[in-house]
Amino acid sequence: MPRITLRGDCINKAYRPHLNNLHRYQIYFGGAGSGKSVFLATRCVLDTLRGRNTLVVRQVARTLRNSCWNEILKAMNQLGLNRLFSVNKSEWTITARNNGAQILFAGLDDVEKIKSITPARGALTDVWIEEATECAYTDFKQLDKRLRGLSPHPKRLTLSFNPIARTHWIYKEFFSIWRDDRVYSESPQVSILKTTYRDNRFLTPEDRSALENERNPYYYQVYTLGNWGVAGDVIFTNWRCEALPDPVPGECRMGLDFGFAADPCGFLLLRYERKERRVWVIGEIKETGLTNLALSRLLAPYASLGPIACDSAEPKSIAELRSLGIRAYPARKGPDSVLHGIQWLRQQEIILSPACAYLREELTRYQWQRDRDGVALPRPRDQDNHLIDALRYALENDMEDRRAQTGSKKALGL
Repeated sequence: MPRITLRGDCINKAYRPHLNNLHRYQIYFGGAGSGKSVFLATRCVLDTLRGRNTLVVRQVARTLRNSCWNEILKAMNQLGLNRLFSVNKSEWTITARNNGAQILFAGLDDVEKIKSITPARGALTDVWIEEATECAYTDFKQLDKRLRGLSPHPKRLTLSFNPIARTHWIYKEFFSIWRDDRVYSESPQVSILKTTYRDNRFLTPEDRSALENERNPYYYQVYTLGNWGVAGDVIFTNWRCEALPDPVPGECRMGLDFGFAADPCGFLLLRYERKERRVWVIGEIKETGLTNLALSRLLAPYASLGPIACDSAEPKSIAELRSLGIRAYPARKGPDSVLHGIQWLRQQEIILSPACAYLREELTRYQWQRDRDGVALPRPRDQDNHLIDALRYALENDMEDRRAQTGSKKALGL
C-alpha cells in the first residue's frame, strides 16, 4: 500500500478508532447528519488500497449513484487519491491501481447480479449495506454467505442506517449486547457505534439548527437523537420486511388512492391468506403529477392480475381508467370505514417486499391524533397514509363484519 498521511481533522473523532475495526459484523447507526456514510466511504477507499475487495449495496440499485457511489468518489478526491484508482462508470467498479482490489456496487433488487458479482482478483472481503433497515433478513443472510474464500484479510459485514423501530430484524439480531446509556458496545463478533449530528464537525449551523428544531416527536427521536423509534403513537407495529413470492393471477388484491400535485397517487399489489390472517404486499407505486393516462400505463402490467379497488371520491377518474383498459372499481368506504379498516389491519400479519420502501415509511410514521392535553384520540392523523389507504381499499372485501364497532379506544388498543 502507498504510504498515505491523513490530516488529523479529516475524519470525525468518533470514527477514527474504527478505521481498523476487524469485527465480523459492524453496526454504524444513529441520527441524520452524523457522518456515518462519509466515514465508511473514506474507509472503503483506504481499505481498497490495502487489498480489500468491497461490495457496496442498497435495496434499490438506482439509489446507489447519488449516495454511496458519489460519497466514495468524493472521498477519493478529498484525500487526493484519484490518481491511485481506475473508475469504470458503466460497470460501476472502482479499482486500485497498486493491487487490483475493487469496490463493486449492486442493488438488492437485482438478485441474480448479487449472486454472480465477484472481484477481478482475490475474494470478496467486505460487504457494506447502506440504509440497512431497507434490507430484508433473507438478503442479509445471502450477503453474509458471499463472504467466503481465501484472503489475508478478515471478512467484515458492515451495516449503516438510521434506526426506525425495535421490531426490526437488525435490532433482534444484533442489539442484545446494546445498552441505551452507551454509544459503543462490542462482543467478539459484533461492534455497534451510535453517532448523531453532534459527532459531525463538518455540519453547517443551518444543518444543526434544522435537526435541533425538529418538531415531530418520532423524527426528533430517530433523526436528531439517533434513538430506535418507540412505537408510542404509531398505529402499525405488526409488520416486517421479507422476500416475497411472485404474484399469481386470481389471488391478488390491488388498491389505488388517487392524487396529483402535493398528494401522490398510491397503488399496492398484494395477496391475502385468510386462514393465516397474513397480508403479503408485493409491489407499490407512489408518484405525483400523474395524469390518468400516465397512471393507466403504469397500471397496465397489473391489468391481468385482477380488478383494482379505487378511492370512490373520484368517480370521473375511475371511469377514465376503465375506458383505458384498467379494471377499476370504487371502494365502498362508508361510515367508520377508516377506523374499521385500521382495527382489522392491526389484527393481521403484514409482510412487505423489501422493494416497498414507500409503504414501509408510511407504516413507520402513521400515528394517532392527540388532543391538546397530549391524550391519544381514536382517529389517525390524516398524513403519511396514501398507500395505507390503498391497502384498506384492496382488502375491503376481505374485512369481516363491516358493522363492527370501532369508536372505542379499547378496540383500537389505545
